[in-house]
Amino acid sequence: MTAPNDLPARSRLVHESLRAAGITGDIVVLPDAASTAALAAAALGIEVGAIANSLVFWSDDAPLLVMTSGAHRVDTKALAERLGRGVIARASADQVREATGQAIGGVAPTGHPEPLVTIVDEDLAHFDEIWAAGGTPHTVFPMTFDDLMRLTGGTVAKVD
Repeated sequence: MTAPNDLPARSRLVHESLRAAGITGDIVVLPDAASTAALAAAALGIEVGAIANSLVFWSDDAPLLVMTSGAHRVDTKALAERLGRGVIARASADQVREATGQAIGGVAPTGHPEPLVTIVDEDLAHFDEIWAAGGTPHTVFPMTFDDLMRLTGGTVAKVD
């Protein structure tokens, strides 16, 4: 385990947010970047579906965080219809950084400058433990589906 003070700055913010939410899982620093669900799953020796990808989209002039199972691709058109939103489009790298303070490939579900409206893939509920990025492409942490819901205040939806 890496001591919180030894984590990258962005991961320290995530760690503080996790503790404030009562989540006790430790942030793990991986030797190689795990900027995709497949890389993260391989590094952790788990099923790709247990990776909670943090994807930032732009919808109705604001960021939208979608926490999706690593086994899924987000169907933005269907999701927009389900949510009664306008177009949902992938955010640019600059928009992601502005909304989260984090880089694509390492976006955590928390530790952002301001809370983001969050949609959580219903299929993540099927896993006893899920893993999410910890603020950088080299950091990840474990939690439960209930932890993710409490942490993000998200809305559960079918995303694929």
